[in-house]
Amino acid sequence: QVQLVESGGGLVQAGGSLRLSCAASGNILSTYVLGWFRQAPGKEREFVAGMNWRIGSTYYGDSVNGRFTISRDNAKNTIYLQMNNLKSEDTAVYFCAASTGWGVAMTPDNYVYWGQGTQVYVSS
Repeated sequence: QVQLVESGGGLVQAGGSLRLSCAASGNILSTYVLGWFRQAPGKEREFVAGMNWRIGSTYYGDSVNGRFTISRDNAKNTIYLQMNNLKSEDTAVYFCAASTGWGVAMTPDNYVYWGQGTQVYVSS
């Protein structure tokens, strides 16, 4: 089992920045990929960013590419999502997820473990 705990969400004005954290614990060595998804009310869960934490390869969703950056601190078993130039359409609950596959998948079904989510609200 892997436990994921997100933090760092909150309220920010459009154009501002936030950094989300996801602390992983448990059988982390069973995983290869940690990723971020988000879900706004009435919408499907959307891929935001993902990283193969063993080799550092990263992938981003089209809507956030160039504005968001995913990074890791392997010593702390933590990944981060730096979100810059936030827009009102970034408002959502952000989830951290872990996959046991090698490649960074962009569909939620490929992820086995999920955190509880953290709310990000961007005011226009």
